Amino acid sequence: MPIRNFSIIAHIDHGKSTLADRLLQSTHAVSDREAREQILDSMDLERERGITIKASAVTVQHVHKGETYMLNFIDTPGHVDFSYEVSRALTACEGAILVVDSTQGVEAQTVANAYMAVENNLELIPVVNKIDLPSAAPEKVAMEIEQVLGLPAEDCILVSAKTGFGLPELLAAICDKLPAPREPVMKQTRALIFDSHYDDYRGVVIYVRVFDGRLKAGDKIRMMGTGRTWNVTELGKYTPKPVKCGPEGLGPGETGYLVANIKTLKDVRVGDTITIDNDPAPEPLPGYKEPRQMVFCDFYPTSGTDAKGNDFEELREAMEKLSLNDASFTFHPVHSEALGFGFRCGFLGLLHMDIIQERLEREGGVEIIQTAPTVSYELETTAGEVIEINNPAELPDPSVWKELREPIVRLEIIVPKEYIGDVMALCGNRRGIYRSQTVVSESRQILVYDIPLAEIIYDFFDKLKSMTRGYGTMDYHLVGFKVDRLAKVDILVNGDPVEALSMICHRDNAEHRGRQLLVRLKAEIPRHQFEIPLQAAIGGKVVARETIKSMGKNVTAKCYGGDVSRKRKLLEKQKEGKKRMKAIGSVEIPQEAFMAVLDQGE
Repeated sequence: MPIRNFSIIAHIDHGKSTLADRLLQSTHAVSDREAREQILDSMDLERERGITIKASAVTVQHVHKGETYMLNFIDTPGHVDFSYEVSRALTACEGAILVVDSTQGVEAQTVANAYMAVENNLELIPVVNKIDLPSAAPEKVAMEIEQVLGLPAEDCILVSAKTGFGLPELLAAICDKLPAPREPVMKQTRALIFDSHYDDYRGVVIYVRVFDGRLKAGDKIRMMGTGRTWNVTELGKYTPKPVKCGPEGLGPGETGYLVANIKTLKDVRVGDTITIDNDPAPEPLPGYKEPRQMVFCDFYPTSGTDAKGNDFEELREAMEKLSLNDASFTFHPVHSEALGFGFRCGFLGLLHMDIIQERLEREGGVEIIQTAPTVSYELETTAGEVIEINNPAELPDPSVWKELREPIVRLEIIVPKEYIGDVMALCGNRRGIYRSQTVVSESRQILVYDIPLAEIIYDFFDKLKSMTRGYGTMDYHLVGFKVDRLAKVDILVNGDPVEALSMICHRDNAEHRGRQLLVRLKAEIPRHQFEIPLQAAIGGKVVARETIKSMGKNVTAKCYGGDVSRKRKLLEKQKEGKKRMKAIGSVEIPQEAFMAVLDQGE
């Protein structure tokens, strides 16, 4: 039976999941009675937000020109934070369907995903979707695809995933245009792990694509990366229901799932090669890089500042359970004087962080306090050692610094031409370096900037959307680390540093950022009997200061009449007491004050 392996890739909200639904219905894998929207999006969160978070692999059969084809396809996420899911899916395929919304045109993630597919030597089939909408401009979008991506406009297939129009032509193109899987190059078995998830009853379920040899139930397999061995208890395919394979198992070019009583996801490395233990392959398949966490923040339970507190243990259990299904985020315990015991977590981006927080609260039943997000820096010490800094509190004394480097990303923005000046000003204000400008169509252009990641993780996307009335789209990827005039800004309350509020920022922005934070802190900390200075300092130099005035107490109220020296004596006594109180008194910072500062970013 001829096999075709392909992924569905697109910008977020261009109709990938709807197209996958129609493909399942057109190939009769799902009956009309079983059909529902976003069949492959199994998470409630995916269905509510209308986005795909995890890739889904499905096998269906389709008869074309009297011959039955086996179609293995993967529905991938569209958001930039989940581009590692897309890269994993593309390594398991020979082709890709590039979906473009006929009302939106080519957008930033469309370009990024197309380039990723080209790098993997995949055959691309361009599809113009949503042609049933009144505002659709399919011919114009087809010309955009030709201009930006170099795919001939006449090759674009016009489809309405909602109504099913154009599906027969698309299925015919998949069978005719996409290449068959390559011939096996060795008799030993080699299968690529391209995804995995945790099942409460069966343990880890691994998604594999077989390139050489054959996998059967009962085989003793070896993971070539880790060297661990397991016995395969079940092999099957999702159609989209799980269906066990027959005694012949999975052959070259086929994708499917594998169960082998593996208890934790840490035993499985996505990108690893599976081979047979008693006849191993001489070398593994080329994998791909592990996802790199880009954004870091702390999660604390809302109550339970004690290490023995139930809330802390509940949060740990919820995180461990979630990490079984999403190995791309990291966490380790931390302690803060203000917020108690919690976890320092690493994420692929801000949406990923948002999704993890919502899943923890929903699936784990825990309430979370979240600190402001930060990025990962590189510090080279005078001894020549390079340290990764994920938290400003981890920075050593400035005397051992040689270079502090910040992550730089290549930012691609597709924007209507009337907003180009505003977007350029925004990038310039965020220390962006202009790289290039390309015309997409008569109304839109691509701007490319190199910009520090720390400058875009807070509100850059919101500002871009508001200034372009929702039409601007962006995509970014890490290009390296660069030395700049960076400094650690400490926040001092009554002369004592508060580590939870310290930050790393550019020296030119230190005063503005520090003062912004102090003003918010001043509004939240209640007044005490003595004056409280709030300071932002770089090393020993104070760059910003605000003062919380002391509460007045009328000590002369009991003096009615009499000599003025009595009043003066009481006021002098009060002055001395306030001075002593300021020296030995401690400032209680309520948790609400931290949250007011952290919720708004720094």
